[in-house]
Formats: sequence, structure tokens, C-alpha cells
Amino acid sequence: MNSLVDYDCDSEDSLEAEETISESQETIQSFALHLKRPRVHDHELKSDEYKTPSGSEQLKTACPALSQASASLKRSQPTPGGLRPYVSKRQRMITSQPKSAPVLQTENSPEPPTTNLRLLSEVSDRVQPFLGTKVVQGKLPKRVQHQLHGHHGPVNTVQWCPVPHLSHLLLSASMDKTFKVWDGAGSGRCLQTYSTHCGAVRSAHWLPCGRRILCGSFDNTASVTDLETGQVVTRVDNTFKVSCLAFQPSDPALFLCGGFSSDVKAWDSRTCKMVRLYKAGIQQTLDILFLGEGKEFVTSSDVVSRDSADRTLIAWDFGTTAKISNQIYHERYTCPSLAMHPQEDSFVAQTNGNYIALFSAEKPYRMNKRKRYEGHKVEGYAVQCQWSSDGTILTTGSSTGSVHFYEFQSARCLLTLQAHQQACVCASYHPVIPAVVATCDWGGEIKIWNQQP
Repeated sequence: MNSLVDYDCDSEDSLEAEETISESQETIQSFALHLKRPRVHDHELKSDEYKTPSGSEQLKTACPALSQASASLKRSQPTPGGLRPYVSKRQRMITSQPKSAPVLQTENSPEPPTTNLRLLSEVSDRVQPFLGTKVVQGKLPKRVQHQLHGHHGPVNTVQWCPVPHLSHLLLSASMDKTFKVWDGAGSGRCLQTYSTHCGAVRSAHWLPCGRRILCGSFDNTASVTDLETGQVVTRVDNTFKVSCLAFQPSDPALFLCGGFSSDVKAWDSRTCKMVRLYKAGIQQTLDILFLGEGKEFVTSSDVVSRDSADRTLIAWDFGTTAKISNQIYHERYTCPSLAMHPQEDSFVAQTNGNYIALFSAEKPYRMNKRKRYEGHKVEGYAVQCQWSSDGTILTTGSSTGSVHFYEFQSARCLLTLQAHQQACVCASYHPVIPAVVATCDWGGEIKIWNQQP
């Protein structure tokens, strides 16, 4: 009897199969004598019911355990010496494929490729020619350089790294609970994704060192994250949804948190302790802006009375937590975002009246009634406005998806770009390269614009 080989059986199965075969041999021999008698032809039979089954059918009927025993024997026979077992082609293909090593993923700090790590810490070739320029002249972009798709929710803000030799890095925060860092000025590739929050990331800022990121989330926390490792350095719980943040200019370890609360909290990232509390008596803080060296700051709230926006803009003393003024803005519109002028003592406030108002950054913080930047739409979105590096151009998004560029002195519109299909909520000028602007929209799309034809 021929023996087949299989490696999957053990010795006990082999003994059971041999016993089954020996018990079946006697039945096979007796039935073989029965098959030797002369065969009766079909025309000699009187009825179909008396037809004799074939030998193989009789054998199967008489010995149902024979096939099972044979199968067991095939599995149980040991491998004879000098013989190679048969391996099917499919099995050979499976065993010949190399097994890839498992990829270890960390929730807060996924390990990026070596190239990404290099771009996170070294000077980009795109930025290198522009280093050393003191003031970058504001210019208007003309075409799209990159379209970045990586977020799965609305992008709330985009911001270039303020450190000149790392200014190719672009920070974006999204409602998909993540914030990302891109090679915005170069390849447009996503260098790192940070999933440090379990809620929508509403606000994100580079710290002045360019190595850490401050962000606030709807999970009630604010955190400071290391750029390269992705590890959370500091995390504080505010007990309310955080929608706006601002670090103190003279001491970036101190930062303010505002959001769905009547209070604004000041935290020390070194000790993770709250150091000051500012009670505004409002429902929600929309934005926070430090003035000058950081001794004073302005908060924007959602309080609107019947005839005026009393306490819509409130000026605070950072050290004493006292209110300096709450009669800055008197029109009945809320201000979803604030921006400080880079060269002069003035700041602007985006309003839900579909215009941008200009204010003095010195007491008593009066509004300039002769200048008003209008032509875009806000319509309830938290549309942000930002300045070019030299302060000559003011740019803002629009709920219609367009981006508007205004001249600072005359307040006239210089250019309107139809940038996105959905509401454009942020536009940010590059700090070093002229005419490079990053925009984002409520659909999760990010675009990089430049001046090259």
C-alpha cells in the first residue's frame, strides 16, 4: 500500500488509523469472495430492483469506514526517510512570501519617516533663499501651488511657523480631532499628524520657539505638544470647551484659555496650574488677543444687547485681572476673531456685520470710524483675518469661499480670489516668502497660493 505524507498529524492518530484498517481487512476479504461469482446480465433480470450494484458501490456500502480509515492513514503515516513530502503550489506561494514586521503605532506620537523628521528640524530649500530679510514686502498671490487633502472635517485654522528657518512648516487644526503639520512651502506633504485630543481641535498656535504647539479642544482640555516626538508636554483641564487660546508674549509658558464659559483662565505650562481667573460675566469667549508686550489683552464675547454690543470687546489687565474697559465697540455685532497689526499700535476685529473694524491698541482703544474693510461675508462663521508681514495688506476669508485682500491705509479691496467651494474660514500670509498664502475651508481643504505664473 502506498503511503502519503502530511506533517499535521501526530502518532496517536496514526495508531488509531492502523487499528481501523486491520478491522476492515476481514470484511473486505469476505466481500471479495462474494464479488467472484458470475455476473448476471441485465436482460436476465425480471425487475430493476434486483439489479446488483457494482463492485465499487458494494464496497462503499459494505465498508463505510474504509474511506475514513484511508483518509486517516494519509494523514497519519510518518515520512519515510529520503522522501520529500508533497507541497501544493498555493502552499509554496504562501510560505515563500516574506512576513512584514508589525508596525507599532502610538496614539500621540506616530513615528514619521526619516525624511519627515529632517523637514521638522532642518531648513527647507524653499525657504533658504529668503532668510535674512528683515521685512517681507506684502504681495498678492495669483495661482494655486498645492491642494492639501488630509483632514476629514472642517479646518478651523492654518498658521505658518513663526521661526524663519522653520517657516516652511504649516500648522492646521480640524474638527476631526487632529491637528497636522505640513511641508506647506515645499512638497505639500503631511509631515506629522497629532491625535492628542478626543474632541474637535478648535484653536492651535505655534509657540515662539517653533518646537511646540499650543492647542485647545472641545474635550475641555488645552495641551502643549512637542513637534518632533508628538508627546504631550502639558495638559490642563478647563471644565469647558476651549475655543480660543493666546500665549503671553513676554513669557510664553503662560497662556490664556477661553471658550464656552463666562471665565477666562490663565495657566502656567511649567506647573500645570491655573494662576489667574478673569470673570467676564458673559456666555462665551470668541477670541483672545494680547496687546503690546502682553501686559494687557482683549477678549471678544457673544454678548449683544438690544441697541449695542456692550461687553463685546473687553480690555483686561493681565497681572491684576481687572477690567480696563468694556465700552470699546458699540455696534450690535459680535466679533469672532481679532488680529494685531505687526508694525503699528492697532488691531482689527472681524465682525458679523460683514466688515472688519480697526481699533487703537492704546487706551482708550477707540475704533477708527473712517476705515472699514468690507466686501466679504461672515454670516456666523468664525472667519479669521490676518496681516502680511509688513502690515500693508489685510487678508480675510469669506463664507462664500472667497479670499479678500485689503490695503491697510486706504481700506480698498486689492484682490478677490474664489478659493474654495465652501466657506473659507482662514487665510494666512507666509512670514518669509512674499505672496505665499495658505487658506482653508469648512470642507477640510487646504490650499497654498503663490505669485508664480
